[in-house]
Amino acid sequence: MTTDIAERHGTITEAGTIVFERLLPGPIERVWEYLTDPEKRGLWLASGPMEQRVGGAVELNFRNSDLSPVHEAPPAKYKDAACASVKCQVTACEKPRLLAYLWGGEGSEVTFELSQAGDKVRLTLTHRRLPNRDFMLSVAGGWHTHLGILADRLAGNTPGPFWSTHAALEREYDQRIS
Repeated sequence: MTTDIAERHGTITEAGTIVFERLLPGPIERVWEYLTDPEKRGLWLASGPMEQRVGGAVELNFRNSDLSPVHEAPPAKYKDAACASVKCQVTACEKPRLLAYLWGGEGSEVTFELSQAGDKVRLTLTHRRLPNRDFMLSVAGGWHTHLGILADRLAGNTPGPFWSTHAALEREYDQRIS
């Protein structure tokens, strides 16, 4: 993560909603592939099939310890979630600019919006309907960490460790989110 925007914390825009913004190396079609292609998505977030249509199924198979060559065991708090699968449903899909899906059984929704910003791509990620502060802290630290890994992958950099980065960010968000 080399640019200021890549290090910005998510912003709480209303109760239960956090928004992240990142400038990423383009082109936009390449970033779209990292959101939708199971293999490429597995390099920064979670692998698994995705039907790119409204109503389509998404399966996210998380292996956070494997997202970096620096292998770390998950903290006790996340031991059961370290190798988890989440079933989602696509609510919007407009290639290569908009992707949204309902997040598992949580009732929350994640939206990815892409737009050109010069030779970069602006990614705006919004996670809505987060049920409580503890969930918000986990989601904030998680998305911030995952987006850092995405930025590194797109820039051709080796990502740092997932769990220690996530833990540090979760502590920062604990101080930021009232």
